[in-house]
Amino acid sequence: MSKADVVAGIPGAIGGVPDGMAAGVLAGVSPVHGLYASMAGRFFGGFGTSTQLMVVTTTSASALAVGSTLTDVEPDQRSAAIVMLTLIAGAMMIVAAILRLGKYTRFVSHSVMTGFLLGISANILFGQLPSLLGAPVRGSIALTKALHVVLHPFDFDWRAAVVGVLAMLLIISLAYTKLRTVASLFALIVPMIVVLVFGWTQIGTVADTGEIPTGFPMPHLPELSALSPALVTGALAVTVIVLVQGTGVAESAPNPGGTRSSVDRDFTAQGIGNIFAGLFRGMPVGGSVGQTAINVSSGARSRWGGMWSGLWILVIMVGLAAVVGRVPLPTLAAILMVAAARSINQDRLIAIWSSGAISRTALVVTFVATLLLPVTAAVGVGVALSLLLQLNQEAIDLKVVRLRVEGDHLVEAKAPRTVSDNEIVVLDVYGSLFYAGARTLQAKLPDPGGAHDSVVILRLRGRTSVSATFLHVIGDYARRLDALGGRLYLSGIDPRIRDVWTDDLLYAQGMRIEFFPATSTLGESTLAAYADAEVRIHRERRL
Repeated sequence: MSKADVVAGIPGAIGGVPDGMAAGVLAGVSPVHGLYASMAGRFFGGFGTSTQLMVVTTTSASALAVGSTLTDVEPDQRSAAIVMLTLIAGAMMIVAAILRLGKYTRFVSHSVMTGFLLGISANILFGQLPSLLGAPVRGSIALTKALHVVLHPFDFDWRAAVVGVLAMLLIISLAYTKLRTVASLFALIVPMIVVLVFGWTQIGTVADTGEIPTGFPMPHLPELSALSPALVTGALAVTVIVLVQGTGVAESAPNPGGTRSSVDRDFTAQGIGNIFAGLFRGMPVGGSVGQTAINVSSGARSRWGGMWSGLWILVIMVGLAAVVGRVPLPTLAAILMVAAARSINQDRLIAIWSSGAISRTALVVTFVATLLLPVTAAVGVGVALSLLLQLNQEAIDLKVVRLRVEGDHLVEAKAPRTVSDNEIVVLDVYGSLFYAGARTLQAKLPDPGGAHDSVVILRLRGRTSVSATFLHVIGDYARRLDALGGRLYLSGIDPRIRDVWTDDLLYAQGMRIEFFPATSTLGESTLAAYADAEVRIHRERRL
């Protein structure tokens, strides 16, 4: 810990207070839950992160997932429910770290995640428009709420609109000055003064959403009666969102000195942050790209920069609880909407849109699902779509080439469509041979047709395991060759595959295959297979 970390924590705390309160509003609970989460997540979560500058705090995506989960929970029971959900999510993250599931985050498509985050930003912009303008809320989803405001322009409260727009203008204008790190603070204070001076008591404040506790916050045990299957489902969605976003934070904020981050260790840290956030009556937290960027730009040198921002938030909570209660709700809506608009990365969208039809489809489908479905359901759609895209990509990327033997070298050429009599065809395969990939290989293997006494050599070097689908495809191809006096050879075979594909297994499947195990010399087993095939064909010709 250094003096630089202590000082760097101050801008983080100043920005964290409005962000935390806004996250509470987004989740449909008292903003105090967001404040508690910002304090506990930053301090306790910061202890264990391998990404040293990562700030563990509230995020808009997780807040929306929580809000979607709590829709059917009675307002007076939401406080207990959000605490229980946070604790469950924290436990799930720690379990994910123990099971070393970090490597699976890479299976979430970049296009899917971008579409999801774009949908989250759009939901925030649409959903907070009524709060910004003081208009009545009508509609079941954010899009219909915004449409109602647009179609009924005279239903809003002009005083609330003045306060909300003023807060928005302050954030945007101060972003281009030296006061950019405290822009959110000015967006809270100035509108609050305007409300007090003009006596606009009609405008809702943070105190209207629930009691603002005073004094030093103490940990509390959760109410077990709040536990329900819906909370477990919501916690799972929050876990997926937080863990994937946390991985993105690690990529955007590399460690000083170049040491590598551990995804599973960051999982554990975020899980611990959620456990303590729940014990202090907070809401779910995770690695925040925006707050981590503030931490880095403020000069933090270690994990203590983010941890000190949590301690400074605690000081603000204890000393200024009464002031927090006077914050107008339209200002929180303004903070959320500006943050949502800034999170839309146009360059990333253009890059994905230019990457082809598959990427565009993934982006659009996830975006629409996030707009029209509950966030928990949209997360499920995104994960399922990522897996489908992965399988589809594996199938599409598979390529079969011919290897011509020229002396002691193997030269690539275009794979033939058919096999001729007494011909030796050596093939190599690029791409996955699991599931759909194996079926694609089946379609691309040259057709033995009516070719007699031919040999096909399939090179499988570097593959340590194969699927049952691949065994079925290979078995069918071997039987077709065998029926015409030909034979299938497999070269470059890993011993682990041969241990599974025993002679008894092949005999039971009615197939005959010649195996040539891989050696330390590239191409050696394939050349040996080719030499054996030449002897075989020469013998068949003599017969």
